[in-house]
Amino acid sequence: MKYLSIVFVFLLTLSVNAQDLDFSKIEKKVIEWRRHFHQNPELSNREFKTAKTIAKHLKSLGIEVQENVAKTGVVGILKGKKPGKVVALRADIDALPVTERNNLPFKSNVKSTFLGKDIGVMHACGHDTHIAILMGVAELLSKNRDKIKGTVKFIFQPAEEGPPPGEEGGAKLMIKEGVLNNPKVDAIFGLHINSLTPVGTIKYKKGGIMASVERFVINVKGKQTHGSQPWSGVDPILISAKIIDGLQTIISRESQLTNEAAVITVGKITSGSRFNIIPESAEMIGTVRTLDPKMRTHIETRMKEMVTTLAKAYGGEATITFQNNTSITYNDPKLTQKMLPSLRKAAGKENVKIMKATTGGEDFSYFQEVVPGMYFFLGGMTPGNKEPFPHHTPDFKIDESGLILGVKAMIQLTFDYLNN
Repeated sequence: MKYLSIVFVFLLTLSVNAQDLDFSKIEKKVIEWRRHFHQNPELSNREFKTAKTIAKHLKSLGIEVQENVAKTGVVGILKGKKPGKVVALRADIDALPVTERNNLPFKSNVKSTFLGKDIGVMHACGHDTHIAILMGVAELLSKNRDKIKGTVKFIFQPAEEGPPPGEEGGAKLMIKEGVLNNPKVDAIFGLHINSLTPVGTIKYKKGGIMASVERFVINVKGKQTHGSQPWSGVDPILISAKIIDGLQTIISRESQLTNEAAVITVGKITSGSRFNIIPESAEMIGTVRTLDPKMRTHIETRMKEMVTTLAKAYGGEATITFQNNTSITYNDPKLTQKMLPSLRKAAGKENVKIMKATTGGEDFSYFQEVVPGMYFFLGGMTPGNKEPFPHHTPDFKIDESGLILGVKAMIQLTFDYLNN
């Protein structure tokens, strides 16, 4: 009994409550940083000024800084007063090719070129808030090294939205360049602001929380002929229609959707030149979204079988290729269960809610394939707002009063993971 009492007291001394820290000054800074980044957005793999601002801040805190990681990424390493495990905290830093059309006083008027077109640049997914939150976390943790047992690695990641065509980037490149080593990371945490979730709320899910995103291209080869004599050729447009119809049966008849959701979408078809010519070929481009690794393998296998078989059945040929954009954002069940009390400490038990998975994708998933990770959503919608604007739209807005909870949650996760 005496031994158990000693252990209990020891554990209590290790426990640190983030609520005991002084957040009064940091909240104002976080909002100011967010507005700066919102007004000065940069596209994927082009976050040069953003990276300089981040690095300057981390250096001012006495944090060891690595720059130009995965082109424009910044990594900060903060060592606590005592040795221990290594936890990584990640924020994505790139903006989108979207022209902003709201009336915010810090609205973006930045212009750039994307895929050969002149377009505005906007933080239309909230990455500006992610940067500001993690900068705030870094500042507070740097002032409380004595409360840290282990090491914190701050990962400011570029190109989450995907690098430009022909370039590498994002989480994949960071991992390739060793961001999870030296020191070796034991666990990683990440968050995403959400414009459809009320401020003060945190949403989470064990297992697959966001889908794998894969791009596929199907090339169909037929035989060109006059439109008035279809029997003289092989119609690749007809074959394409049969393939599209067939692919949907993989979802509706073969996928156990009571376990997890899955989607196959053909978003683009290109074929033909005139109304009276049956063309020689057709191309289809689309996406597959899955939340379960076994379902993902099954769907890909069946798509390959179906595409070639259906084309052959109608006298043509077809090939399919896949390009992986993100893996399944998979919250390690044991880690998530272990850290759930930390989220509740930060937000209050009643404000931490289980969510259903989303078929959107996140390249945070690549970090989770290497080390256990947990990813959650942070409320950014003004309570009572009946018409919130979704992400990736010109009218996207975030209620800045929700940012401080992100700081508190990340700090509580850090303290609890390292110290307990």
